[in-house]
Amino acid sequence: MFQLSETDRDVCLVVHEPHRFFVPPNLLKPELFTVIRIDCFTGRSLDTKRYLYRLIIEKLHHFSIPSDHIKIILRESSLNNWGIRGGQAACDINLAFKVNF
Repeated sequence: MFQLSETDRDVCLVVHEPHRFFVPPNLLKPELFTVIRIDCFTGRSLDTKRYLYRLIIEKLHHFSIPSDHIKIILRESSLNNWGIRGGQAACDINLAFKVNF
């Protein structure tokens, strides 16, 4: 539903020592607290975003991460704020998928 190809993903994993990261005090397993930040183009529907959030929760469940230990932050910016594929503005490229403006 988010329409990304396998090559259009950048993943960065950062693990913090417990004393360097604030964790909400009500968590039963604070060592499993997970923050996911997603930067993407503006234009996907709320239903698409809801689907993405549910899918992430489902996938992390396989690693025994409780759903209330996961925070997902989706940051959207317009196509003209992305330089991709050799430094081209994303708004000048046929992306092969539709985002609404």
